[in-house]
Amino acid sequence: MLNYFSADWIFPVSTPPVKNGVVAVNAEGEIQEVLTELAAQQLPLEIKGYKGAIVPGFINTHCHLELSHMLGEIPERTGLVAFLQTVIKSRSADAEEIQLAMHSADQKMFDNGIVAVGDISNQLISKTVKQQSEIYYHTFVEALSFNPDRATATMEFASDIKDQFLPLPASVVPHAPYSVSPELFALINTAAEKEHTFISVHNQETTHENDFFEQKSGGFLELYQFLGLDLVFFKPSGKTSLQTWLPYIKKQKMLLVHNTVSSKEDIAFAKQNHADLYWCLCPQANLYIENALPDVHLLISENLKITLGTDSLASNHQLNILAEMQTLQSLKKVKFEELLKWATINGADFLGLADKFGSIEVGKSPGLNLIQLSEDFIIKSDQVIKLA
Repeated sequence: MLNYFSADWIFPVSTPPVKNGVVAVNAEGEIQEVLTELAAQQLPLEIKGYKGAIVPGFINTHCHLELSHMLGEIPERTGLVAFLQTVIKSRSADAEEIQLAMHSADQKMFDNGIVAVGDISNQLISKTVKQQSEIYYHTFVEALSFNPDRATATMEFASDIKDQFLPLPASVVPHAPYSVSPELFALINTAAEKEHTFISVHNQETTHENDFFEQKSGGFLELYQFLGLDLVFFKPSGKTSLQTWLPYIKKQKMLLVHNTVSSKEDIAFAKQNHADLYWCLCPQANLYIENALPDVHLLISENLKITLGTDSLASNHQLNILAEMQTLQSLKKVKFEELLKWATINGADFLGLADKFGSIEVGKSPGLNLIQLSEDFIIKSDQVIKLA
């Protein structure tokens, strides 16, 4: 039996929007047909009609589910250095509290129309939630060690956690340039090539990151002092963070997350040195931590493959991709159809899920979300109704 859903607009993503279109879905959620209003009128169909727009399920390419218990605990706009110190000092909590918070966050993401998540993990604690979830998860197990002498031990530890996530999909990834040594980057790259998997890395969230690599100056010196790390081994490259670390990852598909201070020169360097990059934006987290946003129109003008993420509840008030879209549309005037690609098909492409998610096409099971738009496609609300 098929269910037929109609709305003021259907946005398949892979093709132009269909005014008053109809989507036919079977009991398993698989798309059977996408009909125009005229074509649907020719058939004796029982159609469920809605006001609003039907779009595919959303893809959240950057989340930290295991930090969900930290909702509201960290002050806003402290800057990244202070934020990281607070996370390190405050992330421990009762195991039951963490589990309950993760289950709640997972359910809210599902209710917000999210069908797949690229999730950052530093431990195994989220596995049970992910096994029970209706959301598809790829877990990025972060490796963190800026001390080159710790590279092998750190990689072994992260690889062990990754193996324990099986049979769920997982891969070992670098946390950030300022927390991963060149030696550890090399080990991660070798493993990714061997396992034919993809990589996620936090990139250029603050000017302090560039200051550190260019001149060994800025706020990260305070962070290393807090961590008790002697930086005698580190020599600044005289280059920005991105231009320093990107050559360590040779060719694996990779997601650069945040990119708050990435410049035109950084993007040109990235294009010249890596053929398969995706650029993830987490606008509400950027505002929460640094009160700044990336140069979104520069990224658009450079024709980059952009995705969206929510980051964690330590740095966001909710895990809602539509809210991230609304923020970018309101503050950066990005067109809705552009935002929708970032929130759906681009994320599905990065996670290797485009055969199932990301667009409303026959044979796919992307999920169907009903959202509210104005006549000129302005997002009127961040509320989502899941139809299928």
